[in-house]
Amino acid sequence: MSVEAPAKPRLKTSAMIASIAAEGQRTVAAPFGHALSKLAETKQNIVGMSADLAKYTDLHIFQQNHPDRFYQMGMAEQLLMMSGAGMAREGFQPWLTTYAVFAARRAYDFLCLAIAEEGLDVKVCCALPGLTTGYGPSHQATEDLAIFRGMPDLTIVDPCDAIDIEQAVPQISDHKGAVYMRLLRGKVPAVLDEYDYKFELGKAKMLRDGADVLFISSGLMTMRTLEAADRLRADKVEAAVLHCPTIKPLDEKTIIKAVAAKPGRLVVVAENHSVIGGLGEAVAACLLGSGTVPSGFRQIGLPDKFLDAGALPTLHDRYGISTDQVVARTLSWLG
Repeated sequence: MSVEAPAKPRLKTSAMIASIAAEGQRTVAAPFGHALSKLAETKQNIVGMSADLAKYTDLHIFQQNHPDRFYQMGMAEQLLMMSGAGMAREGFQPWLTTYAVFAARRAYDFLCLAIAEEGLDVKVCCALPGLTTGYGPSHQATEDLAIFRGMPDLTIVDPCDAIDIEQAVPQISDHKGAVYMRLLRGKVPAVLDEYDYKFELGKAKMLRDGADVLFISSGLMTMRTLEAADRLRADKVEAAVLHCPTIKPLDEKTIIKAVAAKPGRLVVVAENHSVIGGLGEAVAACLLGSGTVPSGFRQIGLPDKFLDAGALPTLHDRYGISTDQVVARTLSWLG
């Protein structure tokens, strides 16, 4: 008589959209929605528009507080971009939300020709950047930065946490022109206030210094590199973290200065994006063009492939962007 092994517990679907916050980490609920709603109290020309995803991009907070200035465009991202362009031409400042994959893959030409080329003041804020969902390639925007970096007159922002988002929203509004922001949604960790940090559009900020490794990072990977830097101390490795929340225009002056300050340390660029076409290649081109050559240069990012579906924590570990993997890879490179 055969005996079947007990079935392993299956991870619930929610694990595929798990929070990026570590257990016990401080979080802020819907920082983007609250920040935009607050800003709209004093800026009457702000309108919110979404492609059937207000609840899933935190724009529903704006919708609740300013229902007469919210527009639901349905599942039609190209229409969303064109309608935003029309609103901007009439003197409004439209904030458009959808998922990053839909803005980058489906609506690129409309954002490019109707908004960026025309120099219109439209803000495009997109959830699920990089590997922040386990729903597979249809929803994983692993190449959005590569797609958008080549678009002229488009500012690109990749915030780290709730603090970054809250501070970025008013500065993005004050900046005249098209902006694409990678959006962290839901319960977003809050870490940068522990580092006396202030967001400045177009500026990179050194959060901590260290003699052995320089992490240059953006987005949620700044959280991971900060965690990794703390853990590396146990191996007597001192790591610096330079946070680059603005991908374009890149703060090349600060990056070059940081690398040149300690030319003997390993430079590791960490990003929640494909290793093709993102922050890593932008930093490499910046350093090569300036003649600033570090003793070692490595990238931590997503591989150039379509990624699996599954539980988000498992995928982060599998594809090398978990804190454990950042620590292990850094130690292996240091030898």
